[in-house]
Amino acid sequence: MSKCNSKQYESDVMVVPTSCLHNCGGRCLLRVHVRDGEIIRVESDNGAEPQLRACARGRSYRKRLYAPDRLKYPMRRVGERGEGKFERISWEEALDKVASEMLRIRDAYGNSAILLLAGSGNAGGTIHGPGPVKHMLAAFGGFTNTWGVPSFEGTIFASLATYGTPNTGNSEDDFLNSRMIIMWGWNPAETIQGQITNPYLARVREQGTRIVAVDPRYTDSAALFAQQWIPTRPGTDVAMLIAMAHVIITSNLQDQAFIDRYTIGFNQYRDYVLGVEDGVPKTPQWAEAITGVPATVIADLAHEYATSKPAALVFGLGPARSAMGEQCARAANVLTVITGNVGIHGGYACGAMFYDAGGRTRRRRPAESRNPVEQGRPPIRSALYKLEEAPVPNTAQIHGNKAYDAILKGRSGGYPADIKMVYVVADNPINQRDNVSKAVKAFRSLEFVVVHEQFMTATASFADILLPVNTFMERGDIASSPQAHFYLPGIIESRYESKSDWEICRELSKKLGISETFGDKTEDELLDQTARARGLDYKVLKRDGFIKTNWSEPIVAFKSQIEDPENNLFPTRSGKIEIYCEHIAEMDNPLLPPIPKYVNHWESFDDPLVARYPLQLITSHYKLRTHSIYFNIPWLKEIEPHSIWINTADAQARGISDGDLVDVYNDRGRIRIPARVTERVMPGVVNLYQGAWYIPDENGVDRGGCANMLTKDEHSPGGAYPFNTALVQVELAPQG
Repeated sequence: MSKCNSKQYESDVMVVPTSCLHNCGGRCLLRVHVRDGEIIRVESDNGAEPQLRACARGRSYRKRLYAPDRLKYPMRRVGERGEGKFERISWEEALDKVASEMLRIRDAYGNSAILLLAGSGNAGGTIHGPGPVKHMLAAFGGFTNTWGVPSFEGTIFASLATYGTPNTGNSEDDFLNSRMIIMWGWNPAETIQGQITNPYLARVREQGTRIVAVDPRYTDSAALFAQQWIPTRPGTDVAMLIAMAHVIITSNLQDQAFIDRYTIGFNQYRDYVLGVEDGVPKTPQWAEAITGVPATVIADLAHEYATSKPAALVFGLGPARSAMGEQCARAANVLTVITGNVGIHGGYACGAMFYDAGGRTRRRRPAESRNPVEQGRPPIRSALYKLEEAPVPNTAQIHGNKAYDAILKGRSGGYPADIKMVYVVADNPINQRDNVSKAVKAFRSLEFVVVHEQFMTATASFADILLPVNTFMERGDIASSPQAHFYLPGIIESRYESKSDWEICRELSKKLGISETFGDKTEDELLDQTARARGLDYKVLKRDGFIKTNWSEPIVAFKSQIEDPENNLFPTRSGKIEIYCEHIAEMDNPLLPPIPKYVNHWESFDDPLVARYPLQLITSHYKLRTHSIYFNIPWLKEIEPHSIWINTADAQARGISDGDLVDVYNDRGRIRIPARVTERVMPGVVNLYQGAWYIPDENGVDRGGCANMLTKDEHSPGGAYPFNTALVQVELAPQG
């Protein structure tokens, strides 16, 4: 364990360690300089390696904390929903109104009429964010909840189906043991997928290890680390992965001994790949017509990967955010399996990439939901409910991407409830779920909306009561990552009249007649309890600010299962890696085959809709935002203005020059945004970074550049959000 103390370097300045707590994929160390109760500077880790160094987002946090447009006090809507017209009221008035509306709606329609839309924007710790709201609503008699994680639901499904667990990753230091790394749709230089990933990838590159990037874009990660970039059409990754399997199997390069000992279902997969099942061999030539990748490139990559063992194929979360997302994630898992690159140093099992460290144990699901509305309800048809580590969505829940449809249609549309009220916490759902236009229509139809927020986001502007919440700089908490545990001390007093989610729910519960829900423990007592549950000494953590986790050798997922399979079964139903998943087969859904397959889907490159909307849209994560957080920070906007990436050939065909204002549109909406003409995105594909704020003009054209104006509110058969499945057209914006 290594640790770092707060210290005073000037008589009136204290440096306090804390952690950045928004959902970017990392937990970085911030060293916050405080003078007279005001934060004057934010630095990052300057201690021992490996350093947990913050990016521009974390370093800019002072600008966010003291932003002039922070929400300062509770407000009540006085204009139309979405106008953003509010009046200031007291906390007493605000909570009285929320309580009276919750009681009215419960008594008139039942608890299921209250829909919770909760995200991870103001979360990341232990006692704030959605947790206290869920606890309060359950004590109130229940609520309608959503299922599906926008970031990685398809990947989680694939991990569970193959391995029985989402804990499939190796620690980042193990990349030093790889002879080859394939970064497939993985862009850690921008997404910060783990705080220490990039330093280790830099060392891997310096030692001469071969790195290949497969992605529709030439990402920052490709530019920094890779020797080769292979662009592939969005939504077709599974075809290329299956064609690589064809090359490996027909060349007898698979690790047959590994397959025979640790897996089930290889014969069924082989028959599909070779065309025995359907008469269509999945050759590189077959895949070339689908992916746009030359057959020779596919074959060469397959040979190189299969003969470079140990090799790490790291399949990012982005490709699985598509209409058939679980299929490509499963195909990536299976490719690592048939080459024997699972459970060994230098290999990688793909999957959800989580790994256990610091003595933490795997999460087990509760025996039954604590939400009374859900109790006794059966699992949904696509749930992997027989697996111990699987979340189990039930029929009382609504997929998050169908929430707006459910609000508008209710039980008559086949949904489990007639929604009359929405409670929003740590989320900006109008902006961050697919199909903004439908979201606007749905929110306007509701009887009551309450929102916890820090800024006037798109969702906040639709609230009836708007409650200002504080930031992680203004409240106590504990946060953990594989690399460290952090104590967040609440460095300054809460700005203006903002409160924490926990404080709001504790006070609101009293007005709802459930005052016992939060008891009489203080925030500090709750954090002490949390620390002890994690095996941490709370006094030491408070004193030192953070404790870095050390391990004697790189962590390797499934190492014990491979080294001692008789005593360490995989947490699947069979106890082995499941290339063929019987649990999926029992669902009897042709769109969810028990082996990974290429399944064509709506708004793909060959959809007839390309006659009207010929460009495939991807909505990548952005290095200067965490979803919609930080959009309004001037420092970050100066680094790189928001724009849509379009290939030079596609731009020339439309008379578009770099910097021109263009319209991007389809049947769901239209945005107006500058064009970035570049060779860093493949022809036929445009990239629009997700998270920009929805700012409609008088004609309904979004001037903020919100990607979800253009995306479809559906989900894959396994629950993936299809943020990267959409067809659009781009043209010069009207003059004037």
